[in-house]
Amino acid sequence: MWSSAETSLQGLPAFLAYFGLAVALTLLYLFIYTLLTPQREFTLIRLNNQAAATALGGSLLGFALPLHSAITNAISLLDCALWGLVALAVQVLTFLVLRLVLNGLPDRIARGETAAANFVAAVSISIGLLNAAAMTYY
Repeated sequence: MWSSAETSLQGLPAFLAYFGLAVALTLLYLFIYTLLTPQREFTLIRLNNQAAATALGGSLLGFALPLHSAITNAISLLDCALWGLVALAVQVLTFLVLRLVLNGLPDRIARGETAAANFVAAVSISIGLLNAAAMTYY
């Protein structure tokens, strides 16, 4: 007969699989996002650029929200991965649209303009929330 601790740990393989997938998708998102942005976010953050940290942090949260929804509603690991890739695409497209809306956005962030960074973070999180909500229908 299983003890309560053993029973509780039966879900550990699934946890590790979904958590590992989430970490891999998050690293992929950060790689693609920072590849598409002309400013070097991690360099700017190391130089204490608050605007870069705010914009990247908001974008990361905007990605994590629908990824959470994908994990919560997934029927399989593959299903989760596919919806995680949808979340990634939506968030990358959000940044690309923001670049069109805000002239000189990458340069503004590199210069430390917090107004532009705050707007990027707010839009990224807002789109992430909408994306996450839309994923709950299935």
